[in-house]
Amino acid sequence: MSQSNHALLVVDVQESFPHRDYYQEKYVPVFVESCQKLINGAKDAGIPIVQIFHVEPTGAFSKASGNIKTLAPIEIEPTTIIEKHRHSAFAGTTLDIWLKEHGINHITICGIRSEQCCETTTRHGSDIGYKVNYVTDATLTFDMQHPDGSALTADQIKHRTETVLAGRFAIICSVDEAINNFSA
Repeated sequence: MSQSNHALLVVDVQESFPHRDYYQEKYVPVFVESCQKLINGAKDAGIPIVQIFHVEPTGAFSKASGNIKTLAPIEIEPTTIIEKHRHSAFAGTTLDIWLKEHGINHITICGIRSEQCCETTTRHGSDIGYKVNYVTDATLTFDMQHPDGSALTADQIKHRTETVLAGRFAIICSVDEAINNFSA
């Protein structure tokens, strides 16, 4: 393990999502390739990998569903696993304690969904003092419909997420930039 003050947070990359009606397979292959490259880069650099699972009492995100496991075909050997019940991986979990106990003050975020749990975890982490890298290429989201009926593509949602996070809550990084930052 590296003596780095850095960790990779892999947020909600779990089998629950294919069981939701908004899931769109067309975005998954590029996400899987990018996320796996980032996970492998962290592993190669000796950076701790924190796998976060979202757990709910019922439905596709419940333990009874059998879906609280890594989204196939992602391969990950996490340093630790955190279960969360809210959008932020910090809210009501031991994540902040674990990171501080390991001398980590710089986190890199990837996972599912870009504008929900990944963005919320990024904002929360920044607010409590972490330096945050947000790796949009290694996040996944899906097309959505605005309340006025207009459609937003996944790319538009990611673009909006980058816009609101950049320079305020996070540094927006490509997968390669994030991997290079692991050794910085």
